[in-house]
Amino acid sequence: MKIDRDERFAAARRLFPHTEKIVYFNSASYGPFCTPVQKAIEDNIDLRVRAEKDDSHDAFAVRDSLRQDFADLIGARKQQVGIGLNTSFGLNIAAFGLPLKAGDEVIVSEVEFPAAVYTWRAAAEARGLKLKFISAPNRYFDIDSFKGGITGRTAVLALSWVQFFNGYRIDLEEVSSICKKHGIYFVVDGIQGMGVEPINVCDAGVDVFASGCQKWMLSPQGCGFFYLSDNVRDRITPPFMSWLGADWQMKFQDLFHYDKPYFDSAERFELGYYAVLNILGMDAAVQIFKDLGVANIKRHNRALIDRLAEYVRSNPYYRITCSMEPGHRSSIFTFTCDHVAELHRAILDQKIILVNRENSIRVSVHLFNDEADVDRLIEVLDDFSRGQGR
Repeated sequence: MKIDRDERFAAARRLFPHTEKIVYFNSASYGPFCTPVQKAIEDNIDLRVRAEKDDSHDAFAVRDSLRQDFADLIGARKQQVGIGLNTSFGLNIAAFGLPLKAGDEVIVSEVEFPAAVYTWRAAAEARGLKLKFISAPNRYFDIDSFKGGITGRTAVLALSWVQFFNGYRIDLEEVSSICKKHGIYFVVDGIQGMGVEPINVCDAGVDVFASGCQKWMLSPQGCGFFYLSDNVRDRITPPFMSWLGADWQMKFQDLFHYDKPYFDSAERFELGYYAVLNILGMDAAVQIFKDLGVANIKRHNRALIDRLAEYVRSNPYYRITCSMEPGHRSSIFTFTCDHVAELHRAILDQKIILVNRENSIRVSVHLFNDEADVDRLIEVLDDFSRGQGR
């Protein structure tokens, strides 16, 4: 199966030095840095070491441009997007800021990533909410379980767009339509789809969308963004506040003013002056996604996964454990076999980086991977299965 990769992906691959020695299939855990990210961070360190000028306003400008970049990537408006520290940052805005009452129910799936569960567990304990788990019979978020779990007190559905351990992608529009019918806030952890799955959060009917950028967005740890729909932004009481949540109009010469209006945008919910190194690194990484286009990245990744899946299907020793349905697959591919832990060690020994999640090998394919990377993994799988008598 020949993959039609244009020169833009080959050029992007050259920005990642690890590709010369390492096959990296672990962006669902954290993404490797490209040389532009490295340069952005090192340049700022050099600037701060020399201390020749005040560069604080530069960070404000970059943060402002990032709001627009993320808005463009998710089909939102700049005013709806804020810069955060990670996925949990945006989830906490929802959990502690939405207008909920004691006794209101928050639905999560029994196979949800812990970030959502612990955030809403804390909110439930602090605000008198009820955290309600729904069953996942096939280890996927189950629409029927969701419908059956809705009561007159159900106020929030919190879920991951793409499941971390098997890559199952939720049909956001379908879920949103149910939420709207019942007046339920729809809060989405978007980190496992951001940058590799096209999305329009407005069309999808998402109320709150939160994503860290250290995984698929190939950015430093400690940075991310969040989206608040127009429908909920002004209903949320900020659970925390920074003096930079007020609109100073970038005039900081006279700070003895305590009546400045809060921003009427998502910027109101930010925490002010973020780590500049993270912001600059994230800005450099985002440019790759703007250049390649998320839809093109999705096609690239799917073709590589198809190549691997074709082999796995042909070898009776292995079994696919992720959904391959067009509406639910993602850039995460999982499979299993007997002796998974031993297989994982054998793969790592060949400098192929991936993880064992829930007794399956998780392969996270990304824009810097190519056919040769997949073929190296296939060689290891072939050798291992033959060694097991297959």
